[in-house]
Amino acid sequence: MRWAILGASNIAATRVLPALRECGENAAVVLSGDAARAEEYRRTHDIESATDDLREAVGGDVQAAYISSTNDKHFDHAMAAIDAGLHVLCEKPLSFDVTQAQKMVDAAAGVVFATNHHLRTHPVHRAARKMLAEGAIGDILSVRVSNTILLRQALRGWRLDGVGGGVVLDLAVHDVDTLRFVTGMEPTTVTAVGVRQGLSDGPADAAMTSGVLGTNTLFSLHDAYTVPGGVTGFEIHGTAGTLVATDCMRPDPTGTLRMIAAGQDTTVPLETVDNLYAPGIRAFVDAVRGHGEPVATGYDGLRSVTAALAILQSIDEGRTVRL
Repeated sequence: MRWAILGASNIAATRVLPALRECGENAAVVLSGDAARAEEYRRTHDIESATDDLREAVGGDVQAAYISSTNDKHFDHAMAAIDAGLHVLCEKPLSFDVTQAQKMVDAAAGVVFATNHHLRTHPVHRAARKMLAEGAIGDILSVRVSNTILLRQALRGWRLDGVGGGVVLDLAVHDVDTLRFVTGMEPTTVTAVGVRQGLSDGPADAAMTSGVLGTNTLFSLHDAYTVPGGVTGFEIHGTAGTLVATDCMRPDPTGTLRMIAAGQDTTVPLETVDNLYAPGIRAFVDAVRGHGEPVATGYDGLRSVTAALAILQSIDEGRTVRL
């Protein structure tokens, strides 16, 4: 397919464009609100054309759109692409507003609409999901996710202001999707605290969340832009054992998975994946052709942003929020 790249972003340049090309897809046009930036991006990344006009970007002979503009533009860009009859792969969060996210999902009834939750293709996450489904550690009692990084200087821009929404809408939204994907359960309550630890003058750059999955499974999330040397990962405790996943919440297919049960600590063998984004692109293209579903659907994006916004509400109001 010929794709419109809506947003001249770092993630498109470093992750998604290489994945598109690996899958035989074609980046036909790039959109930026700044015409000069669009043209420079086009030349640098070998894209056919560039524009600062949204209607032009989604018109013509493109069949799909990848949306990686700043978070505040996702809704408008997605709706324009859907209205033009394009299949849409949208970065998370779908929107800053649950009603808007629901409108996006509803409007895309006639096209494939997916959320780019790339961690669903991570070999650690997929292995953990399979083991839990097979009952490897019994009933799930609790899950603890750590997604702490030191945000690179080059990325300390819109992520730290109202355009990006801070660490919750950047990292916690991935944590929530990990909880849903790996355990198969939905978060039902959240209680959160967010603080500024030196990077942001706006939304929180560090947050901790506790809550419940389903009826009685506990979970906790630690998200931060402020931690040098942090090791991302998750632990899942069950009635018959524990899964320990390390170094597996970033954009690369690194990490390990261990199962601790019956007095033994066993390293779980993992499949080999070179690029976390390519399997998602392949699944998206297959769905367009009528075979299967995207790795993460629009509904999955709706659920993750609903929970992330509930976390922000809990931070703002100082109370438990029920989803």
